[in-house]
Amino acid sequence: MSPAPVPLYQAKAEFFRMLGHPVRIRVLELLSDGPLPVRELLAAIEIEPSSLSQQLAVLRRSGIVTATRESSTVVYELAGGDVAELLLAARRVLSGLLVGQQELLAELRGAEEQEVGA
Repeated sequence: MSPAPVPLYQAKAEFFRMLGHPVRIRVLELLSDGPLPVRELLAAIEIEPSSLSQQLAVLRRSGIVTATRESSTVVYELAGGDVAELLLAARRVLSGLLVGQQELLAELRGAEEQEVGA
């Protein structure tokens, strides 16, 4: 008897959990511009090599990035362009949320000033 298939919503939740680390998001943002060797990722992110290695392993296991060895250098790249599009969509969503929060903050400050002036 084969295991029951995972519902799509559960698979999506696991996917977003995998993305739920700042270093992984930064790696994906950097790789959105094209393949990079580990040394350039390290220079851009400024974390311990072992920490970067751990996060890259998670991304590799998920299939979201691929690694190729070029002599003594390992180069990482996105497995597909959809990830870059997802990151852009997330940026648009966050921008919209932040604009809404700024508008609310301005409204609250205006109301506060009216209360103080009354």
